[in-house]
Amino acid sequence: MIVRVDTLVTLLGGGEHDPADLADALQRAPVLVAADGGADVALALGHRPTAVIGDLDSLSPEARDALNPSTIHQIDEQSSTDFDKALRSIAAPAVLAVGFTGRRVDHELAAYHTLITRSDKPCIVIGSEDIVFHAPPKISLDLDVGMRVSLFPLAKLRGTSVGLRWPIAPIDFHPLAQIGTSNEAVTKRVEMTFDGPGMLVILPRTALDAAISALI
Repeated sequence: MIVRVDTLVTLLGGGEHDPADLADALQRAPVLVAADGGADVALALGHRPTAVIGDLDSLSPEARDALNPSTIHQIDEQSSTDFDKALRSIAAPAVLAVGFTGRRVDHELAAYHTLITRSDKPCIVIGSEDIVFHAPPKISLDLDVGMRVSLFPLAKLRGTSVGLRWPIAPIDFHPLAQIGTSNEAVTKRVEMTFDGPGMLVILPRTALDAAISALI
């Protein structure tokens, strides 16, 4: 394990994000790790990552020279993304991922795939409007009444819910058939269970603290 900490970790990629996104994440997750070229972004914003992890094909020579060599961790295999390489190399209560949405759609989709394949690593991807995370088998969220709660399956599964306008049982979710976008919280406490891995939960950005509390 490259990074092992007892606090939350901010993982920075090279995708689109407002500098305020990184500031919001670091306020909650003060340990900064960069995925490959995310180190260039960090340095440009005045931050020095604790570790840089990836195949390093996007890390600039200038950034490499500016970093302590002991913080650079190159993983050469090409069968996984830099997001996957970094996430699997972090042991922390949870990871807040910034800079993995926008710009390249294939990279963004790959990040959501990694949320599923690395479901043992609690991680919230922060976008400009929404947050996305993989649902554990059971989750309880404290949300504002009326808040949008979207569910997007990347596998076949079923679930139960309390506090949603449209209960999710006995729906057979499947990425090629039934999805669950634009549901809504009708009580302040929303509870859901799922019979297997593969469900992404998508909430407004304002629910970030609620999501962190539910996952750790």
